[in-house]
Amino acid sequence: MRKLLFIVTILLVSVATFAQALPADKIIGVWESVDSDPKLKFEFYKSDDKYFGKLLYASNMFEGDGKTPKKDFKNPDKNLRSRSRYGITNITNLSYENGEYTGGNLYNPSEGRNYSVKAILKNEKEMDFRGYVGFSLFGKTMKFKRVQ
Repeated sequence: MRKLLFIVTILLVSVATFAQALPADKIIGVWESVDSDPKLKFEFYKSDDKYFGKLLYASNMFEGDGKTPKKDFKNPDKNLRSRSRYGITNITNLSYENGEYTGGNLYNPSEGRNYSVKAILKNEKEMDFRGYVGFSLFGKTMKFKRVQ
């Protein structure tokens, strides 16, 4: 009887775990930072089998008038320095594997630098997003919430 109860318990836990797994496309949509400075808002979308994030808002992306988006003046590519920061796709090539989005890049226009990035959806409304250089240990995690 104990053996049967144990097996049934394991099966129920397994089914519950698989039922809670989030499909890869759950990252698609608009997300805003919860605890970061500057405040950020991205729209994630899918192209082929990769995921990308377009910058919709950053609290430090505007000139002194508060309306005019700053230019991408620190971009390493001189041809891109005159473009607006608004709407650039600065999260690129995220792949979904084993419940994580990995292998992506984050371009930070404030610094003109690129970082490796990974993301984990905690549920359908919360995401941990980590940017790092080299190893994930050397980075920063930001929390995001889905915007309805």
